Amino acid sequence: MKSLSQQTQNDILSLLEQGKSCRQIAEKIGVHHSTVSKFCSKLNFTLPKGKGGCPSKLTPTAICHAIHIISTGKADTAVDVTKSLQETFPGTISASTVRRGLKKSGLKAVVKTKGPVLSQCHHRERLDYAKAHEHWTVDDWKRVVWSDETKINCLGSDGRKWVWKKKGEGLSDRLVQGTLKFGGGHVMLWGCFGWAGVGYACKIDGNMDANLYVSILEDELQESLNYWGKNPQGVIFQQDNDPKHTSKKAKAWLKDHGFEVMVWPPQSPDLNPIEHLWNHLKRKLAEYEEPPRGIQELWERVQKEWDDIGVEECRNLIESMPRRVEAVIKAKGGHTKY
Repeated sequence: MKSLSQQTQNDILSLLEQGKSCRQIAEKIGVHHSTVSKFCSKLNFTLPKGKGGCPSKLTPTAICHAIHIISTGKADTAVDVTKSLQETFPGTISASTVRRGLKKSGLKAVVKTKGPVLSQCHHRERLDYAKAHEHWTVDDWKRVVWSDETKINCLGSDGRKWVWKKKGEGLSDRLVQGTLKFGGGHVMLWGCFGWAGVGYACKIDGNMDANLYVSILEDELQESLNYWGKNPQGVIFQQDNDPKHTSKKAKAWLKDHGFEVMVWPPQSPDLNPIEHLWNHLKRKLAEYEEPPRGIQELWERVQKEWDDIGVEECRNLIESMPRRVEAVIKAKGGHTKY
């Protein structure tokens, strides 16, 4: 190795400390890169290793643009983002490259959560409701009787079920969720609950209309209040805005019997804790090893699991109401995690 002057050696050391490579240093001070390399070996100086491979076609600016169009709802999938980037940035970018770039930026692909469509009017009404109840305490929410209807299928819920699968494992009974051509049947259930626990539930035979709904209010709702030792004047009755609930006949019956009915915002199942009670009930029904042999056996299971719901479960849901209201305010009337 050609002897280097002290000044050249000092320059090499200074550039090494800056993280420069042998070739960059050689070009800078005008010596051969092998000379710089041998000098580093003599000093036992470890050079930083390059990342190798081709530089990414996805620039930081393109990544920022991709995150922006995702955040503003202009694109959902990596394919959508890729099409948008190709219109804005020159060059060919693959969806795989975009997908890797989004993952490195901390984004994660998830299944979209199903929820009601919210218009600007829905946002406003939900926000108004939340602000009207912003300062309600748990003691205020204790007065509310929550009610709703739900459908329970013989063969489980309408949603997806997850299962662990071995690599390369083929389809088997364990990996297939059974279905029947005509759905296997279901029951429609009306129920209510409050701070004292669940009330009486009933199976809805046929189509629910205003007359049938009023008969449920006369029977199951009144019996639930008697069971809890309450009267209509001591509770606030909650129901959603289904036409049968808001029919003239139902409104007249509730008014004649002295019920205070909570004004309910549209498209707001996330504000109704009974939705979580339905989920709890359906999880319990799914724990049975064998599906019911018919509608009657399904209804018997529903009755048993409904009656087994503890007071603590109901109170935990009611205690979540201040958090639900706060979440709606924070979302400005939009969707919440509930």
